[in-house]
Amino acid sequence: MNTLIERNNRLLHLTSTTFVRSFMQTVNWDKQLLAIRGLRGIGKTTLMLQHQKLNYGIGNPKALYVKLDSPYFATHRLFDCAEEFYRHGGERLYMDEVHKYPYWSREIKDVYDYLPDLKVVISGSSLLDILNADADLSRRCKGYDMSVWSYREYLMLRYGIEIPQFCLGDILSNPTDICVTVNKLMRPLQYFKEYLQTGCYPLKADDKDDYESILNNIIDMVLGIELPLLRGVDVGNVRKLKTLLVVMSNTVPLLVDITKLATLTSLSRTTILSYLQNLSDAGLINLLYSDDASVKKMQKPDKILLNDSNLLYALSTSAPNIGTIRETFFCNQLKSIGCRVEYSKRGDFLIDGRYTFEIGGQAKDGKQVANTENAFIAADDMEYAYGNKLPLWLFGLMY
Repeated sequence: MNTLIERNNRLLHLTSTTFVRSFMQTVNWDKQLLAIRGLRGIGKTTLMLQHQKLNYGIGNPKALYVKLDSPYFATHRLFDCAEEFYRHGGERLYMDEVHKYPYWSREIKDVYDYLPDLKVVISGSSLLDILNADADLSRRCKGYDMSVWSYREYLMLRYGIEIPQFCLGDILSNPTDICVTVNKLMRPLQYFKEYLQTGCYPLKADDKDDYESILNNIIDMVLGIELPLLRGVDVGNVRKLKTLLVVMSNTVPLLVDITKLATLTSLSRTTILSYLQNLSDAGLINLLYSDDASVKKMQKPDKILLNDSNLLYALSTSAPNIGTIRETFFCNQLKSIGCRVEYSKRGDFLIDGRYTFEIGGQAKDGKQVANTENAFIAADDMEYAYGNKLPLWLFGLMY
């Protein structure tokens, strides 16, 4: 236990609290058991260490952070560690990489049942399945999915530019004033393309090539380790999954042709549909369905986008299509704040069943959404809003 405490204190000394993501405020830290899910490298560890440092300081015996993939847990049980920590006055235990510990859910259930005064925070892969784990934790555990950096967060972290946070309602009802406010602080287009290429993840990289290489390593880990371990994906199909992602990164997101995808990857239609759902659960892609209620929604998605624009650049074998980049960014930012994003035949997206959006460049005329109620254009390469045409970068300021 002393070894775990020493390592925890060392990590806390190295953890900066200069900037804390707004995601911190969305988590109900008072829950007895909560889970933080997300891709490796997205900032889960930093979040937990920041919460510990801000609320308990360094060296406080009431809080402890541990990594369940450390050698310590090869010879020590998770429950025994939690019980010893609790007996010595522990109040909050942060457990990282829980999906790498065998039968993690069974022992965490025991912690929940037998140590009811201990608050536990677990984190792991986006594929961490609380409902279908060995022990059903769905009634006990509150899950949160951590998103990539927003454009607003990137500006703060990389350049120290502080932009206010605006909700979707503010952006749609008062875009002109918001644009004026932001333009007084900076030129909003100055760093936007940079963010779209290498700004979504808090990865330590010296240049663009390093960044994309690290991102590809994370993708390979999800495909080669986490999907076979947590979803039972055949390891022999891992290369085909990577091919599937590369194909999607090089394809303009028109209507989905499952048969074509099956042919390109030499996988059956049924397997493709199953793998697409797995990739969506892993946080690598977004599956969009038509806003029209139909049996199709139960069969295949109408549009597929990679989760974020950085993945597009990392996986594409050539320069990604600019229209795909824009749509990917918009979808990612709206999903990150909990909006329901659907494919729309009258535009590109239907948001929360209420707002129709067409995505494009500065010259986008909006003919496709003409005479549609609550319709907007999210246009790139604009600094100010004009009528129902709103700058695309505005949607990166919502968290």
